[in-house]
Amino acid sequence: MLFTERLFEGSKDIWESYLEHPFLKEIGEGTLDKEKFRKYLIQDYLYLKEYTKVYCMGVVKSNTIREMNMFYEGADGILNDETANHISYLKGFGENMDEIEKYEYHKNNESYTSYMKNVSLAGGAKEIISVILPCTWSYNYIGLKLKENYKDCIEDSFYKSWIEAYSSEGYTKFTNEWIDFTNEICKDLSEEEERNLISIFRKASIYEMDFWHMAYEGSELAYV
Repeated sequence: MLFTERLFEGSKDIWESYLEHPFLKEIGEGTLDKEKFRKYLIQDYLYLKEYTKVYCMGVVKSNTIREMNMFYEGADGILNDETANHISYLKGFGENMDEIEKYEYHKNNESYTSYMKNVSLAGGAKEIISVILPCTWSYNYIGLKLKENYKDCIEDSFYKSWIEAYSSEGYTKFTNEWIDFTNEICKDLSEEEERNLISIFRKASIYEMDFWHMAYEGSELAYV
């Protein structure tokens, strides 16, 4: 069994529950309250800012040029590709992108991003991969499942662009490259190393669920 298969098995219960979360089910159905989606996008935009920093720590902690390139290209993909869909939606909501970073981080968002940054400071490339992979992989997993399960609802949906972004061929390729990279550098692990990395992956997967809870609660936004 590949290491990423063991990672998935260790968090399968959490990942399957993503698909039952009302925020994601209502995105699939096209019925989600748009104001909840706007607030989610703002928090996720702030999240991606911190998430990119973890990739940059991956460059610092890398042992080879190959590893450095993977983390660098990952950071570049987030800043220049993934945020593009957020920006499109947020501008459609009338948000001024120069003001977005003035919003406060929700406590769930702050807790999650702080955890990732702490792992990146204390650990090496393997630990960083284990903490960033749940976000990238689960969004592709969710996007593909939503596209499959709600194919009859998507065409005229407000959320079509979001679903297509995370189920696209390009994003799937990006995800698979990271899965392959994880298997490449996380081979020949000791039992202790493997337990630690699986634990990091599972904890980050739980934080992903907390993010969906936050998104559905639609908490108030405030400027710093």
